[in-house]
Order: sequence, then C-alpha cells, then structure tokens
Amino acid sequence: MKFFKKKKRTPKPKKSVLREWGGALVFAIVFATVIRTLGCEAYAIPSSSMEGSMLINDYLFVSKTAYGPRVPMTPLAIPLVHNTLPLLGGKSYTEAVKCGYHRLPGWGNVKRDDIVVFNGPSGDTAIQEEPDKDYYQMCRIYGREAVHNMYTIITRPVDKKENLIKRCISVPGDMVVVKDGRVYVNNVAEELHPHSKMMYVVKTNGNLPVLGEDAELIKSFNSSTYIYNLANDELPDAKKALNVVSVNLFEKETAGQAPSNPGDWVFPLDTVNFKWNKDNYGPIAIPKAGNTVTLNAQNIALYRRIIANYEGNILEEKEGKIFINNKEVTSYTFKMNYYWMMGDNRHMSLDSRYWGFVPEDHIVGKAWFVWMSYGNDGIFSGLRWNRLFHGVKSLSK
Repeated sequence: MKFFKKKKRTPKPKKSVLREWGGALVFAIVFATVIRTLGCEAYAIPSSSMEGSMLINDYLFVSKTAYGPRVPMTPLAIPLVHNTLPLLGGKSYTEAVKCGYHRLPGWGNVKRDDIVVFNGPSGDTAIQEEPDKDYYQMCRIYGREAVHNMYTIITRPVDKKENLIKRCISVPGDMVVVKDGRVYVNNVAEELHPHSKMMYVVKTNGNLPVLGEDAELIKSFNSSTYIYNLANDELPDAKKALNVVSVNLFEKETAGQAPSNPGDWVFPLDTVNFKWNKDNYGPIAIPKAGNTVTLNAQNIALYRRIIANYEGNILEEKEGKIFINNKEVTSYTFKMNYYWMMGDNRHMSLDSRYWGFVPEDHIVGKAWFVWMSYGNDGIFSGLRWNRLFHGVKSLSK
C-alpha cells in the first residue's frame, strides 16, 4: 500500500495595507452607489421655493422605492456625484451609452400633496456658469444671442438635469386652475398648509407695522405701504398687528392679464392665446398616458415640449398645420403620465407655472425625512433641533 503525502498548501501572500484599503474603498463605493440608485439618496434644499415647509439647509433623504427606482439612463458616470465633477468642474458622465426609461416596481405612485424630487423639465439646456438660473427664462429676458455670448451653454440628458423639489399639486387626468393665488384641482380648493407663503400688501397708519419675527419684508412703497412675504399661519396675527390697517394678497396682474415683462411670462409662454399669470392661471388639463387631445394653432403651445422634447417626435408647424414625424395631424395621444408641481413659497417659486408639465421619467423620488438642518449661524451653533429626524409630511403641518 502506498501512502501519499499531502502537500502543504502554500500560504497566500498577505495583502498590503494599500490593497486592503483599496478593496474596502471599492466595495464601499459600489455599495453606496447601489443604495443611492435603488434605495435612497441624500438631498439638500438649495433655495427658498419650498419655505416654510422645507428650509434652506435642510438635509433630507429621498426615497426612491416610494415610486420605484429609476434605472440609470446615462449609466457611464463617476459614482456618487450628479452631473458635475467636484472641484474640477466639467461633466461627471458620458453619453456614449444611453438607456431608455425604465422603472422598477415601487410602493406606489406619485400622489397629490406629495413632496417630490425630480429632474427639472427645463434643465435640458443649462448655463454652465449659472446653473441655478433657468436658461429659457434668461433667453426671454436678455435674448438668446446675448445669453449665448455671455455664457457657456450646455445640454444634459434627462437623469442628469438639475434636481428640484416641489409639492405635487395634481396628477395625470386632473384639471388645475389658480384663482387669486388659490389653487383648485378638479374644482376643489387645495389644502392650505400652515407654513406655505405668499406676498401681501400691508397698509399701515403711517408707522412701521409690528409683525412677527418670521415676517419677511420684501419692499416698501412708502411709509404706509409695504410688501411682506407671510406664511398662512402668520396671516391672522398680521391682520391684527399694531399699526396695520389692511392686509391683501399682492397681485402684479389681475385675472385675464398676461405679464408685460417676458421674464414673468408663464407656461405655455403664449400671451396671445393664454392670458395667464402666476396668481390667475388655467384651467389646464394634466396629460395622462393614453389620453388623446385635439391639436390646433391655438393650443399647440401647451404640447410642443411634450411632443418634441419629452416623447421624442419630430414636430413641425407649417401654414397653420401641424406635422408630427412628417405626417399632418389634428390630434395627439400621450405616451407618458405628467404631473403639476408647485413650490410652497408661491411668489418665490419657479415651478410648473413657468415650465409646465413634469414627465414621469423625470421623477426621482419622494422626500422622506430631514436628518440635518441648520440656519445662518452654521452647522454647530445654528442647528435646528426641532427639525432633525422629522418626516417631511409632519414638517408641513
């Protein structure tokens, strides 16, 4: 009988500290990218458009499972950044590979009153030096040639447009109208959130009004007339405040009057057929997938971006006739669902009143809860303890 001697296994060389840390870093990046893409993502409130429900420097988590995670449409990108390389600048992605719109199953659909994070519809074209400014609005104010001469103009795919956060006012199939600043959906007045804000003309007896510390003075016309931005829960006290004679909604334009300044024009930017303004707007029907609308020269402005930009058709208008993909048409059937989003700080919000419908493929996720919040005094001395780890819905109440 022969005995075979078992060979001793040669011990593997010990990994260097650099390799160990490198492997851990790669694993961490991959894990974080998966969570960020399919689970939840951190988001910071950059502007005052959602005050006072959401405040500047509120840091919150956005749930992507709420509506179903969107599969990356531009998959070749630097992990953990959105569209711009930190410090270096420039694009953080390449469009060499593009994927269509697909969404994994989620817990539900976008509902009225949800606070939603989405890609800005008008962000397909952006100003590189001024990413917070709306390219199309800047062109209306200064002219396209002047804007292109002053700035570097860039284009972005859907999932690399700037992220915005607003409240969903209406869902596909709804009818929306704004009357004297109040929104009505399907003839029902929207819920008035206590922290939502609007501008008011405050008239006094000639002395400075004594209002709460959160009242924001916007402008003073003279010693007796002021414009304040007030939250709904501040309004009753403002009307009874010392030196105040009257408090009325500030409306630059009345019903049936379009703004004279092109920078104030509202969607669909057709002041001949749609004499709307931010406080007196609509009625407007929110497109729903499968629904068909009649097209004509009077209403085509409502649907140009849907047909050409969002749903990828070739749209032409010749001699009062409408052609889609080189075929004359008198109607159009929507391929996607659309939503209407507005900021709670109604007179200081660039929202659907200015850039129109939000397509379903632009939806990122549902605002979940605030994990960090601080004021002007900084992260240490200015912590807003009463907001930490509070759900976004509770902060609206």
